[in-house]
Amino acid sequence: MQRSLSSICFVASDAPAAREARQRLVALYGNVEPAEADVVVALGGDGFMLQTLHRFMDTGIPIYGMNQGTIGFLMNEFREADLPQRLAAASEHFIRPLEMVATDRDGNEHRAPAINEVSIFRQSYQAARLRIMIDGRVRLEELVCDGIMVATPTGSTAYNLSAQGPIIPMDAPLLALTPVSAFRPRRWHGALLSSRQVVEIETLEVEKRPVNAVADHVEVKSVIRIVVRESTTLSAQILFDGDHSWDERIINEQFRF
Repeated sequence: MQRSLSSICFVASDAPAAREARQRLVALYGNVEPAEADVVVALGGDGFMLQTLHRFMDTGIPIYGMNQGTIGFLMNEFREADLPQRLAAASEHFIRPLEMVATDRDGNEHRAPAINEVSIFRQSYQAARLRIMIDGRVRLEELVCDGIMVATPTGSTAYNLSAQGPIIPMDAPLLALTPVSAFRPRRWHGALLSSRQVVEIETLEVEKRPVNAVADHVEVKSVIRIVVRESTTLSAQILFDGDHSWDERIINEQFRF
């Protein structure tokens, strides 16, 4: 992959280390405004990378992250030297986000994309009661739980993994449907779905057991229904160093203990 290295836009999180790193990199390689950039270099952690991917979604501008945060699963190793060579050799992956349509109890519809996952959470001390439908067919008449999520391959190593959901290779056309602290049925641990399938979740006992819906950073209060599907139009682009590719990270994560 060959890129114009004269048009790099550096962006950084609010962390002091990230801000200082940006200043040094701008001094070394220059900086352009986002509209003029061929590539964006994001300095921070996974949360900031997610924000940056949302910001530049559907622009055609790839994002190359360097870790100045904590976990940094979506980031490359931070090094100041040889950045042009690393960018030229990086592998590019396209991310298809989810599209959430959430209806609140006043009948208002809220739409938001999600790169990692769409989640439903109980709003009070009462467990949520949910009905799960796939492609319009009821698959689970009642799920009593703290919540449930639909995760993309990109998000499968984030909250989904913490909830004991499966890790999905980035190029796999799959989604993970993963419950959070399921009480009934106790033995249901979720499902792997085709990325072409549409997930619909209805809230039961809306007044007694209110729930919220979250698409990455967008939260909708008191929802009665959400519909989640993979977008057929939106996309984001992310770059990884060839010696530490996304596929390698996925394999490593599955053999960690």
